[in-house]
Amino acid sequence: MAGIFSLFLTLSSHQVQPILATNPVLEFDYIVIGGGTAGLTVANRLSEIPTVSVAVIEAGSSVLNNPNVTNPDVFTVAIGTDIDWNYSTVNQTHANGRIMRQIAGKALGGTSTINGMTYIRAEKSQIDAWGKIGNEGWSWDELFPYYKKSENLTRPSQAQAASGATFNPINHGEDGPLKVGFPSMLANGTIFDIIAATWNGLGIPTSTDMNGGAVRGISVFPSTIDADAHLREDAARAYYYPFQERKNLHIFLQTTANRIAWHKTGGNKQVANGVEVTFSNATVRTLKAKREVIVSAGSLRSPAILELSGVGNPNILSKYGIGTIIRLPGVGENLQDQPNNACAYNSTFGLVNGSATYVAYGSDSDFLPSLPLRSQLLTWAQKVSGAINNAISPATLEYFFTIQYELLYSSVPNAEVIIAATKQYGLGVTSILFSAFWVLLPFSRGNVHITSADPMVQPAMNPNFFLLDYDLEVQVAIAKWTRKFWASEPIGKYVTELSPGFATVPANASDEVWGEYVKTNFGGNSHPVGTAAMMPEQLGGVVDARLKVYGTSNVRVVDASVFPFQVSGHLSSTIYAIAEKASDMIKEDMRLCA
Repeated sequence: MAGIFSLFLTLSSHQVQPILATNPVLEFDYIVIGGGTAGLTVANRLSEIPTVSVAVIEAGSSVLNNPNVTNPDVFTVAIGTDIDWNYSTVNQTHANGRIMRQIAGKALGGTSTINGMTYIRAEKSQIDAWGKIGNEGWSWDELFPYYKKSENLTRPSQAQAASGATFNPINHGEDGPLKVGFPSMLANGTIFDIIAATWNGLGIPTSTDMNGGAVRGISVFPSTIDADAHLREDAARAYYYPFQERKNLHIFLQTTANRIAWHKTGGNKQVANGVEVTFSNATVRTLKAKREVIVSAGSLRSPAILELSGVGNPNILSKYGIGTIIRLPGVGENLQDQPNNACAYNSTFGLVNGSATYVAYGSDSDFLPSLPLRSQLLTWAQKVSGAINNAISPATLEYFFTIQYELLYSSVPNAEVIIAATKQYGLGVTSILFSAFWVLLPFSRGNVHITSADPMVQPAMNPNFFLLDYDLEVQVAIAKWTRKFWASEPIGKYVTELSPGFATVPANASDEVWGEYVKTNFGGNSHPVGTAAMMPEQLGGVVDARLKVYGTSNVRVVDASVFPFQVSGHLSSTIYAIAEKASDMIKEDMRLCA
């Protein structure tokens, strides 16, 4: 969808009051690196205890009053601006050598300030799989209360219900900090009825609520918005601004976390005693941590911070003159993201002056003639292991691929098709409808690693899109399935294809033609996970089941980098949930140490 991004920025005039670099009191109980989705959740929950001091290090600024952020109808306009890290991948060898944009928020609130606001949780069996690989305490039943704890659902109005919005109250929280709801002005309900009927004809059922652990279906999805005020609900608006008067909660804006500072103990585990930072005036100081350092900089930055701190693969660290404090070859490996293609259709519905927040999830059996042979998994594992520095062995990857294969075999959704109107992309009100679609659980894996000992230098990001041919085959099948949907009744009689168009991809196009179209036009979905994976160390894990970095006594990672596997829903709801759970873990450990 890169062609529809508008690149401009309106800077916010609001300033959170940070502690200045000249302030002599630079010691805190907990230091959180990253003021984003997970970081602000953890900081909020820890600072509920008045005697506990918490500092948050955030490289960006406040965007509280930035209309490119607050207006939920134009979410793409902030992408590519100063509040986006503007990351790029290395050349994607298996995708025509293209360099892909990687979207990540650089602001108080993190990526929740610029994402698509979609609130859809993971599939139940996917979270259960986290526990099955050795993470005690992690299952759907154990995480579900934290989904609800974070959420404050605004129930759909009568008008929204008439436009297709439904929910099951048993799945939702209504007392949490994070406002979730449906857009105040949904598109005419007739449009959803037609779309749902078309998907039903293709075997996809209408879902009353995708947030109960069963994602497959067609639905109007909720978003992280303040439905009453018609505002984006980002992490700062939910977890920081209403609590910013707490004397024990401190925010350092426009401050870069350079590396973790260590206190040598001579024991088996390394102890962090602070974080070296660079303030906006180029002053370098070390903030002292009396209890813990929590890394919540996101899947693309958290592993880089660990590497800059001497935690990672010695072969990588030594290239940049960084001594190895803790040998953890899994740091930065296991990167998983999704390839995203889009199509566009003109409709005879007239001007669609509302939000068309429609999504369909399908399992492999809905669009593929058959699953791959299980015997292929070892060959794939060998290829992927070689591509990620053999940091995860072929045998281990085969084990992970077998888990993923069994999830797919049990009908866990592997395709997502989102339908939206141009208004939602800041392109004005038209009669055009978009579809974005992607494979949810690719088998390809990549990595992210530092390229310098300088924390200001962007790390190298390589998702290895289409490293495995099978991922391209699945994306092609989803593209054909999406076109089939638009050609089916009843929606087919209301629309005309604009993109890709039959001149580019003929009606009888071969898979090779489709494959070239997919590789030439896809973008990264910016749903990266796995780069500091929660799994046993011997399997390439970086953190244990309590999210502590192996070899440390007081450093945790809390963000999507700890997900061992990709999920079928969108990331933000699960990130909030794991941050809520992590906060309780930290409080438990705090009491044990008291």
